[in-house]
Amino acid sequence: MNKQTIRHLIEPEDFTIEELNEVVALGKKMYEAPEKYKEACKGKILATLFYEPSTRTRFSFETAMLRLGGSIIGFSDANTSSVSKGESIADTIRCMSAYADIAVMRHPKEGAPKLASHYASIPIINGGDGGHQHPTQTLTDLLTIKMYKDTIEGHNVAFCGDLKFGRTVHSLIRTLARYNTKKFILISPEELTLPDTLKRTLKEDFHVELQEARYIEDVISQIDILYMTRIQRERFFNEADYARLKDSYLLNQSKLSHAKKDMIVMHPLPRVNEIAYDVDDDPRGVYFKQAELGVYVRMALITKLLGVDVSC
Repeated sequence: MNKQTIRHLIEPEDFTIEELNEVVALGKKMYEAPEKYKEACKGKILATLFYEPSTRTRFSFETAMLRLGGSIIGFSDANTSSVSKGESIADTIRCMSAYADIAVMRHPKEGAPKLASHYASIPIINGGDGGHQHPTQTLTDLLTIKMYKDTIEGHNVAFCGDLKFGRTVHSLIRTLARYNTKKFILISPEELTLPDTLKRTLKEDFHVELQEARYIEDVISQIDILYMTRIQRERFFNEADYARLKDSYLLNQSKLSHAKKDMIVMHPLPRVNEIAYDVDDDPRGVYFKQAELGVYVRMALITKLLGVDVSC
């Protein structure tokens, strides 16, 4: 692969709306008929470079590559790699470029996958960097909205929980603004509101209306898509602050009784205690299907970045 033509996915803005739609559409096709693509990446190798813990993102990428007929190398704990000896990201990715055809990186430091892309001679996918971006979760979210709501545009979308550090929120809200969503409802404690810089971008660049609320029950009747998030212990410097805020929100059947019958509840997972188990059997709770769909949209992304012809 010519280094000049390599595409990376570091943030959703790296793809046009048309390209995002293509990946979502292909992910839907792969979900409906996965057997058609079982040898699409035969002979290709995915490197999974996970510098911080992950369950769904790592396993869904590995499952995606295996279902495409490819192979996997990598690490799920940086302490088991030469990173523990002080090896730089630049040197790690130079070596991985010789061993694999494509790599996904998760890192606690914002900008690490971007840095890796400057030294890579293979496509790099950002699997989440600190509190910054999580573009493949955004692709998963777009496919979920498409599957359950038919269109990505035109919905009242609410984000609830940790909006300050939540990289899934930051990626998705910017992307939905690009899809001409005109209003977002932001539900969070005062300490965890959406960053001011992002609010300014949404208002000034996309002319989006932002409605802020402190309690789910105050706005739930207005919502078409409710995107729940956990309060993230790993983003706090102070355990006391985390303990004070961790139980701020709990979505349960009592609150859902005031919601629209066709509202959907999404969550990037893991769930801690922000969605009660009595919501799991409600057809509006789509978060486990959302996690499943992540495999297929990542299959689509891998084939796109590798330039694999999957027309059939």
